[in-house]
Amino acid sequence: MKVLHLPTTVGGNPQRLSQAERKIGLDSSSIAFHQNVFQFPADKVLFKKNQFVRNEIKRWFLIINELKKYDVVHYNFGLFASPFRKFHLTTQRLTWRRKLYNFFYGRPLEGMDLKLLASSQKVIAVTYQGDDARQGDYCRKNYPIHHVHEVEEGYYSDFSDRLKRDRIARFERYAHLIYALNPDLLNVLPKRCRFLPYASVDLEEWQCVGVNEAVDEPHLIHAPSDRAIKGTKYVESAVERLRSEGVRFRFTLVEGMSNDEAKKIYQEADLLVDQLLAGWYGGLAVELMALGKPVICYLRQEDLVHVPGEMCEDMPVVDATPDSIYEVLKEWLTHRKKDLRQRGLESRKYVEKWHDPLKIAAGLKQDYGNALADMYSEA
Repeated sequence: MKVLHLPTTVGGNPQRLSQAERKIGLDSSSIAFHQNVFQFPADKVLFKKNQFVRNEIKRWFLIINELKKYDVVHYNFGLFASPFRKFHLTTQRLTWRRKLYNFFYGRPLEGMDLKLLASSQKVIAVTYQGDDARQGDYCRKNYPIHHVHEVEEGYYSDFSDRLKRDRIARFERYAHLIYALNPDLLNVLPKRCRFLPYASVDLEEWQCVGVNEAVDEPHLIHAPSDRAIKGTKYVESAVERLRSEGVRFRFTLVEGMSNDEAKKIYQEADLLVDQLLAGWYGGLAVELMALGKPVICYLRQEDLVHVPGEMCEDMPVVDATPDSIYEVLKEWLTHRKKDLRQRGLESRKYVEKWHDPLKIAAGLKQDYGNALADMYSEA
């Protein structure tokens, strides 16, 4: 069975999943249209900077000539391989170039690859990972704690909300399999969408190093990809308050590094504060838990209905909100610092059980096979 993951490297999840699929016998590969600062390795990066015409020729060659060679095309971050309408994350006002692109190129050709695949009897899968599905109007109405209240005006706009809903509807029409890596996304995705744990960490590459048994001065880290979204100001405020009280600990803010560079710091950490607004932990937390490090994160309880009950029962993540992060940090950096090692070991076991890419890939292999069988039986 030939499987292709595209078109992004967001969180490294598509690439790691593709590698795991190869290990269990699938002919799987990944193509990223663009590479990002974290440099997650894709089998092929399609586009070069500032080469619009050449890049678009590559895009259409892939869509017309290459996609039909696969049995399964697995889209990630809710994006098409075809052109699509785009929006800014910091303002609702589009430039005239973006408006022309959207009107004459993005809108008429949006999702064209899905139509071609559907006519070719190929399995279409899509995984949503975060802001590819989150919509500002829904988040403002339903989540008192959320980064929608923290980001710049226009990060979530009426226009971006509408485009996301249009893309979701298009995948709902064509996709055989729909997944989401964050439980809150299932509130705005089709009912047949299924929760899928992160598969972004190779457990052989991320060996358990744990926490020193008698840690005297715990090393606390926070690694925001976006400060407003991760709730960094609340972490920094808590850190300053604890320092003023004389609590002994080291604090490192990890930013602007490749994943390999950051990993060296992660290995020396004793405690991670992940994200305090989204309501679920991210791929970073999985990396730290794989290393045997305890993690603090805000877990939105009402969204846990979308997560397997046993997974919730096993979860070692320490829950904290922007209002409680100071108290939670003080507890774990003082009289509970002796428990950091044990919580870290529990975290490693949790990742081995729920975030092993090989186990997740095996489940997807079964889903792919069932979808292919259903397609052939209907033909």
